[in-house]
Amino acid sequence: MSQNRERTGNHRLLQLGVLVALLLLAAPAAVPDLRAQRGQSERSDSETPQGKGVRIPARRSAPLFAGRPGEQKTEISFDPTSHVVTLRLLVEDPNGYFVPNLRRDNFVVYENVVPQENATVEIEHAAVSLGALLEFGGRAPSLNRMLSLEVAQAGHQLLDELGREDKIAIWKYSDKVDTVADFSQGHETLDHVFQEFGTPAFSETNLYDALLFAIQQMRTVKGRKAIILITSGIDTFSKASFNDVVSNAQSSDAPIYIVSLAPELRALVDLHDSVGPFARTDWSKVEAQLEEIARISGGRAYSPDTTADLSIIYDDILENLRVRYVITYRSSNDQDLNSPRRIRVQLVDPQTGGPLHITDERGRVIKANVIVQGSYVPSAVSEH
Repeated sequence: MSQNRERTGNHRLLQLGVLVALLLLAAPAAVPDLRAQRGQSERSDSETPQGKGVRIPARRSAPLFAGRPGEQKTEISFDPTSHVVTLRLLVEDPNGYFVPNLRRDNFVVYENVVPQENATVEIEHAAVSLGALLEFGGRAPSLNRMLSLEVAQAGHQLLDELGREDKIAIWKYSDKVDTVADFSQGHETLDHVFQEFGTPAFSETNLYDALLFAIQQMRTVKGRKAIILITSGIDTFSKASFNDVVSNAQSSDAPIYIVSLAPELRALVDLHDSVGPFARTDWSKVEAQLEEIARISGGRAYSPDTTADLSIIYDDILENLRVRYVITYRSSNDQDLNSPRRIRVQLVDPQTGGPLHITDERGRVIKANVIVQGSYVPSAVSEH
């Protein structure tokens, strides 16, 4: 019996030795398998089962602006000699942020339902011309000093965000509009402007008249341009009406970006002047009107709680204004140049021809919105 137990023990030791040997032999092969699995997992963040996607940086989960954004106009030009069409357009996520990292083969352009061949795609960062319209006056002397400090601070921060090639004109308004600086002045001469604003006198605050003035001034300005309006949104005695402003803003080629001082002014009124001229102001209506002016013009309205740091708002404004995808192609349409041509731009996966899969750095799916107008007339946008 002792011999049987010994043989059994030896047999078990032999089995254990064989098992250990098999595990050791299998270990080197397991390493590549794990690496392959890890590589497949990493690729899955940027690729879908259907093809290769595009990954973009994570952005804020909510827009910085209030209300609905305006739809900016597509810049279209047509060369009547070569029949080359150039589109400058925006691609944004649902929160209005620019979608980067798209490449030429992610875009397909259709003209009258026909896909256009040999399109080129670039990203443009354009210089801009800004008309800054600043509120500077009002019927509440007790608040005018504080309001002027807020306006000067907001204006000075705007100057800090501009590049060398950018231009700016500055106007301030109360019952009338005064020109502080025109487009011909260099940035170095503007540093002192907001330090010399002083305290506004008691006056009307004619916002609507001032906006019509600014819209008219910007009509003759060439290139990428916009109006930056820094205001409480209050109008006391304009000849023009809110509807006049909306009508002119809609036909303007300069979007209006509004930085509302209403939240800060409302807080000041509640704290210092609860029985003054602004005590019964319908602030909700004021904000709604500012949002409508911005939207109808193709701009955006912002309602910060404080003007202490507006850099993130100005960054949002300037990105929305400066950055475009530029698509160039030779039109395959040889028909009448006076007839409208329908255009459509799609984002596609070049491997499959299907919709492009876009994710942020966390792997969340991003829905991109290609902002392009539905048609153009070659003769109306011809380069001369």
